[in-house]
Amino acid sequence: MKIKKLEVGFFENNCYVLTSPRAREIAVIDPAAEAERILEETRGTKVRYILVTHGHMDHIGALEEVRKETGAAVGIHAQDARALGKKPDFFLEDGQTLSFGDATLKVLHTPGHSPGGVCFLSGNILLSGDTIFPNGPGNTALPGADEQVILASIHSKIFILPDDTIIYPGHGLETTVGREKEISFYPVPRVMKRDDA
Repeated sequence: MKIKKLEVGFFENNCYVLTSPRAREIAVIDPAAEAERILEETRGTKVRYILVTHGHMDHIGALEEVRKETGAAVGIHAQDARALGKKPDFFLEDGQTLSFGDATLKVLHTPGHSPGGVCFLSGNILLSGDTIFPNGPGNTALPGADEQVILASIHSKIFILPDDTIIYPGHGLETTVGREKEISFYPVPRVMKRDDA
């Protein structure tokens, strides 16, 4: 699977264009802004999916234009779906597998930054939206966000992945699971401490 990162919009969001080279099918992750730049990356291919990691405005600004031009199916978790201007074509669910060409993505529901936040896993690649960044978790000083919930998501869904898993976040540079576990501060959430006791 080929990954193209586009930094778009005022908030410098990362939009990812994932291509299955053998079948020339594409999945677009978080069409945040600058629809023409995104569409230019899809020329000569079939866009199978437009996938949204969460429903915050800075991640969906170009969604409807890209949807209209490509006719691709839009997926978002049900808990964030109200943020969209139009209904999605399907809901993303934890553990769900999506295929395009010979590539596959596994959906990981990782709430905390938003109730319906998700990540996408393919082999040793994790597209993390705003769940985890280099040096820390996503912002939880927002309506609907919860620090304990995002820490539980990171510990239970992301830190169980191999250390060499590459994290492609919703903003900024790439990191790895091993790096975040080693040098960053992610306290074990209270709910997990009680469960482990």
